[in-house]
Amino acid sequence: MRRLLCGLLLSAALASSSGCFVPIYSADPVRRARQLLFTSDNMRQVLDEWERIWFLDQPSHMQPYRTHGGLL
Repeated sequence: MRRLLCGLLLSAALASSSGCFVPIYSADPVRRARQLLFTSDNMRQVLDEWERIWFLDQPSHMQPYRTHGGLL
């Protein structure tokens, strides 16, 4: 009986919670907007870092204008 009651309580607690137990962003709209901007900036930096690692940030030779990719 105790196991059944604990199982019901656990399932009720899990069903009633939506999302994470502790929210990742603040409830204050101004602070939440700032946190979201920081998160999106970090994601943009990850993409730049990925391109740098795979040497995708080099100038393309297929561009209509000439670009010098070496050291001057």
